[in-house]
Amino acid sequence: MAIREIILLVVFALLLSLGQILFKHGADSTPRIDSLASLPSLAAYPAIWAAIGLYGVTTLLWIYLLQQVPLSRAYPFAALGFVLVPLFASVIFGERLTLTYGLGALLIVGGVSVIALGSSAG
Repeated sequence: MAIREIILLVVFALLLSLGQILFKHGADSTPRIDSLASLPSLAAYPAIWAAIGLYGVTTLLWIYLLQQVPLSRAYPFAALGFVLVPLFASVIFGERLTLTYGLGALLIVGGVSVIALGSSAG
């Protein structure tokens, strides 16, 4: 896997994670959804639209990446979201991170690194 592809896959994970942060912000800003009838009210909240738009752009990037990289090599990068989203949530929403989160995050980053480096050699 070329360095350019790895960078784009990391950007993909970053954009996917930022979309989740926008969805959380939107969820915190909107009234509680208690039925299907309350779903249209989400259209009034810019954070929801921003998250949907960002997911749209991220989907286009993902399609491009899948044209360049085998799915078995690309998909593990999506796991970086499990590292990035809690980090962003900690900084933006003040959510607390634990030692077990840190250990798990290290394992995920290590695994994705092994896959990326292994695909460069093979």
